[in-house]
Amino acid sequence: MNRLTALLYDRFLMGAPQEAGLQELRERALAPARGEVLEVGAGTGLNLSAYPREGITRLVCTEPSHAMARRIEAKASQAPVPPEVVEAPAARLPFPDASFDTVTGTLVFCEVPDQAAALAEIARVLRPGGSFCFLEHVRSDEPGLARRQDRWAPAWRAISGGCNCNRATLGAIEASPLGVAEVQAERFPKAPSIVRPVILGRASLAAAG
Repeated sequence: MNRLTALLYDRFLMGAPQEAGLQELRERALAPARGEVLEVGAGTGLNLSAYPREGITRLVCTEPSHAMARRIEAKASQAPVPPEVVEAPAARLPFPDASFDTVTGTLVFCEVPDQAAALAEIARVLRPGGSFCFLEHVRSDEPGLARRQDRWAPAWRAISGGCNCNRATLGAIEASPLGVAEVQAERFPKAPSIVRPVILGRASLAAAG
């Protein structure tokens, strides 16, 4: 994302949803995070205040956009767990195998170019027994809304700067080396109907069997 989007993102694009309940959804999604934690697609760092205050020994935030990464760095010193910031895409994580106890991702898989590649990378850097905590808006299970998402997808992608409103992200996680350990259906507060369906949950290598 460009510098202007990065500057406007927190207040004008995410401000109303954050105040209307999105912050609570973030906190619920990130509650299981423990040990050494990697966040992929960290954006401007809106998750920094949502992590548990205890149990995290290291936090690394990856973000492919330089402008967004600079926003994370500006918030780092005030964060409960000050992060290390690395500019990298989710599909090419610059870390050795089995590097992290937890990987997190919130509202990022709507934009990653290759969901399968990103999920394979997450599985690669997770340690045995580790968890992937996610919060994503997804394709609706309601046929009428799903059709509306498909119809509006090109326009929404252009307006939002690359966000896909009709991705079946849960299916992508289930098809990855990870297995879904728990998932809940939620609603994106103060958002257009085409991006309102949300899933919140946790996946792991162990759950994949």
